[in-house]
Amino acid sequence: MPHNHTFLPTFAVTLAARLPGTWTSQYHRHTAYSEQFPAAERLWDSGHVDWAVSEQVLGHHAVLTGPAGEELYVIERPRHRGQFLVAALEPVGFLPHHFRGVPEPNGIAVSSDPVRAAASISCRLLPRYARAAEAVRAQARLRPDPPAHRQAPPETVRAVTLTRYADGVLGTPYTSVPAEARDALYLSGFQYVPDQGAFLLPVGYGPVATAVRIQVLAARLAQTGIGLNLRHAPTHPRAAAAVTVSPAPAPQANRAPAGTAVPSAATCSPRAPHRSR
Repeated sequence: MPHNHTFLPTFAVTLAARLPGTWTSQYHRHTAYSEQFPAAERLWDSGHVDWAVSEQVLGHHAVLTGPAGEELYVIERPRHRGQFLVAALEPVGFLPHHFRGVPEPNGIAVSSDPVRAAASISCRLLPRYARAAEAVRAQARLRPDPPAHRQAPPETVRAVTLTRYADGVLGTPYTSVPAEARDALYLSGFQYVPDQGAFLLPVGYGPVATAVRIQVLAARLAQTGIGLNLRHAPTHPRAAAAVTVSPAPAPQANRAPAGTAVPSAATCSPRAPHRSR
């Protein structure tokens, strides 16, 4: 449908005169497609007005400015002759984090009758607009400065790499574990199995308890500056000869190589998972 470049400005001026308070209207004709985006970038809408601006080529738009600095964006409704879309524009002078969590006061479709359109805007859009703007101002008062940027943690020189083997057992070779990490493994439920030369987590814990123990282990290792990696064993034929372990910990700790701190049987026994918080 060709754009009627005389109807929108006339409608906008008449609409401004019908809204409560003193409103002014400013008409903008687009000589290029890119000219519709500067105002549209401030569009405070996540519904059909945002869709229209994002997906349609608009020949023009109007902006109505209210007595308290309110701004309403007005365009012809695509594919609906005789209707208009009206939406709020974000207030200026605020930072992105001031808008976070504030629901958009989504725009509405109105008829070409300025009286009915003004009534719909006054009853439906302007109250939402006022509540959202006040919420933004409140956030600006509480959090004037932007939050600190999240920084990547420093690279760890040492790490424990847990491998999930083909039979479901999770473990790591003893020789690859730093001495400072052995107590953390024991306290997280891992057992040292001498004949396999590895720290292994019994499969009897189940997937949920296993996930909790991995999280607890990661937190304990982080306190000593040691990282934690989780990998799966490659699925080549030799992986079929994966290590195995009994489904429940032995009543007594197995003997570890010389110099290894071995916990008591109570330490290695399965315990109910606990939350870190």
